[in-house]
Amino acid sequence: MQRKDKWLLPEGIGEVLPEQAAHLENLRRKLLDTFACWGYQLVIPPFVDFLDSLLTGSGHDLDLQTFKLTDQLSGEMLGVRADMTPQVARIDAHHLQHDGPTRLCYAGTVLHAVGDPLEKSRSPMQIGAELYGHAGLESDYEVIRLMLEMLAISGLQNVHLDLGHVAIYRALAEQAGLNQQQESELFDVLQRKARTELVELLAGFALDERYQSIFNALPKLNGGREVLDKADGLLAGLPCGGIIGDALADLRGIADKLRRDFPSLSVSFDLAELRGYHYHTGMVFAAFVPALGKEIARGGRYDNIGARFGRARAATGFSADLKVLAAMFQDIGNARQIVYAPFGEDADLLQAIRDLRAQGEVVIQQLPGQADAAAQLGCNAVLQNQNQRWVVNPLV
Repeated sequence: MQRKDKWLLPEGIGEVLPEQAAHLENLRRKLLDTFACWGYQLVIPPFVDFLDSLLTGSGHDLDLQTFKLTDQLSGEMLGVRADMTPQVARIDAHHLQHDGPTRLCYAGTVLHAVGDPLEKSRSPMQIGAELYGHAGLESDYEVIRLMLEMLAISGLQNVHLDLGHVAIYRALAEQAGLNQQQESELFDVLQRKARTELVELLAGFALDERYQSIFNALPKLNGGREVLDKADGLLAGLPCGGIIGDALADLRGIADKLRRDFPSLSVSFDLAELRGYHYHTGMVFAAFVPALGKEIARGGRYDNIGARFGRARAATGFSADLKVLAAMFQDIGNARQIVYAPFGEDADLLQAIRDLRAQGEVVIQQLPGQADAAAQLGCNAVLQNQNQRWVVNPLV
């Protein structure tokens, strides 16, 4: 039996080394401080939880992504969280129980049983914000603006925002009389944008011709604001027209606000985009950047997820992988001074070191017998005694 090297890590699991860790932590603090300035309070859910709690409201989309284990104390099935959103919803619904809107944010590692094919990481660091207790368009827009603020602080440029609304497909599937298997098969084909396969699939369904035509046309409802006008014409007169009309009105309302507040932002609409379909209940959105082949952040409305925890609440929010944001984050002009201090127990020297650290400066004090030069330790300044005073000078 071949002996495995002890330093190897499981596939898709990585460690963060000092320089990258400092970079990651710097961005985490910036983003959480920004969320706090918007009124979002930090919560820290547990890494391991009861399995049924972790899968609540997700339509079990996360089932295959969740590591499962048996609790040796209770015999219950536990899971390692693959998404923190259901846990945060429980905190709002069960523990806080506020009557009005509640704003919560979080940041922590999640674990995926299967890695993302692009990132190949199974341990993202999820960061996000959730707004509970308000069902209006204004709360959707608030979380979209906060997501865009997060991306701006992360130094990302040329952001593109994609908007959709899952209520449109849900209303059409119900009105067309699709059974659960048909709805699932159609959902899968629409997600893959497989138009030829879509035509063949619909031909095998006993559907009214108009609904066949509508479902075949859905993948084409993708583009600029004119997509909403095309949808009006295609979907006019349907019995579910009220639901669809409200969804299109919401998309127009968000588009108007974005055009007013972010005139240079690229915005598109995709009425066949069903990300989180079994989880979300209304508007969905995702942000893209040219350097990444998938969304950099995503979110949407997921009303009533708290019902399983004893209190149904309107909810909307977004999340992103902090590790991906940090990999693209350019921390311009923020090079820190790192001071090298000599070894010694002189009271004035020790006080000078304490004062510098209290001001936020990094000070590395020499140890007895240490031969490393200051530059080898990454220092760019040195603490020196000049005229009976300890002063910091640039390292020459």
